[in-house]
Amino acid sequence: MSEENSKPDLNEDSNVLESHMDLIDASAASSRENHLRENGMEPVSLWVFLACGIALIIGGAVIGKGGSISFGALNDYVLNGYIQGDPPGGEVVEMQPKPIIDVFVKNGAKIYQAKCQGCHQSNGLGDGANYPPLGNSEWVTGETAALSQIIMNGLMGPIEVDGRVWNGAMPSQAAGMTAADLAAVMTYIRNSFGNETGDVVSVEMGENAIAKYKERGVAAGPIQVAELESKYKLNLEGEVVDPQVKVNPETLEKIEE
Repeated sequence: MSEENSKPDLNEDSNVLESHMDLIDASAASSRENHLRENGMEPVSLWVFLACGIALIIGGAVIGKGGSISFGALNDYVLNGYIQGDPPGGEVVEMQPKPIIDVFVKNGAKIYQAKCQGCHQSNGLGDGANYPPLGNSEWVTGETAALSQIIMNGLMGPIEVDGRVWNGAMPSQAAGMTAADLAAVMTYIRNSFGNETGDVVSVEMGENAIAKYKERGVAAGPIQVAELESKYKLNLEGEVVDPQVKVNPETLEKIEE
């Protein structure tokens, strides 16, 4: 065994207990330092600085624009990244004018889907058993007063449509029906499903149709063909509208060209 390897780890005057205690104290100190670092002494994350900066920018922009912070404005900034301002030059952009018949047909399609489609189907062919087709129907393309009263009162008993007799029962569609709604849905079915009358049932005509419905009386129940032929084989009174006149789709106001 060499002299170097046989040399004892400690000198004769070394104190074994003190040496071990020094090692224990050093280990404890290192553990305390790590513990403090894990509980709040670590460096602040860059993301925290970025979040605070964005919040300050948003707050400053909102205050600079309106003088105060509102939840609505803050939501616009956070969710959309901006607050919508006025159009350039402060002008309000209006919808492009369209022929009134196109506007009525589009609006009438929505009324039809809500009130008529369940029975007469999306293609207007009916169900083949109880509800007749609306295409090639003289009751649809004929006198407007008769059609309006079928819609408003409902229909009971046999009726001939396109060479076939139907004997179903149609409920009234008057609930919630305004004059504009009635005019639109009548215009729609008179110009759809192969029907091409090319005319418009005006809102004033719709008002007169509702007046006839009220005059007849809600309690009178569904109308029958005999009453339609004796009282309502005529066209509704009211403003006659050029189908191609341009109107604002939102207000239906005529646009002078």
